[in-house]
Amino acid sequence: MSQRVKSTLDPQPLNLDGLGCPWIQVLGTPGNNLHEVETPEGARFLVSMPTKFRKNIWIKRGDFLLVDPIEEGEKVKAEISSVLYKDHICYLKKEGYWPTAFSSDASGTHSSAKARDGAQSPPRSAGEDDSEDDDSDLFVNTNRVNYGCTESEDSSDSEEEEK
Repeated sequence: MSQRVKSTLDPQPLNLDGLGCPWIQVLGTPGNNLHEVETPEGARFLVSMPTKFRKNIWIKRGDFLLVDPIEEGEKVKAEISSVLYKDHICYLKKEGYWPTAFSSDASGTHSSAKARDGAQSPPRSAGEDDSEDDDSDLFVNTNRVNYGCTESEDSSDSEEEEK
């Protein structure tokens, strides 16, 4: 990498002077260097990625960002100024600046995604061997939403009775 690219991408120390709460969490990427984000208060809007970050930084669902607000946009309300890494998040938690709404999400996944995944896992019986189907150590792609459908046994029984 060139020196210019390295200086652009190096993690900069956080300057917390005069900041209210500009950090947000990425919910998805609709395209065209736009990202759908959510504030700690629950407001959702789009942010744009500046040209200096394009093709150099990849942002995925669940990442945390620092943004600068822009006035001229209706849908796009901010521009990304920096990406928060794990050490930045730990520092913000130690100093007491980290929002409580994001405290459970700091691992990189959204709380609704955790609840969705927990609801989809089937209950295990006491006699099952845990080592057989233990997939907890596998990588989970946070850029894809898992849509799982399970059929209830009642609906299949009622269909057989109709025939």
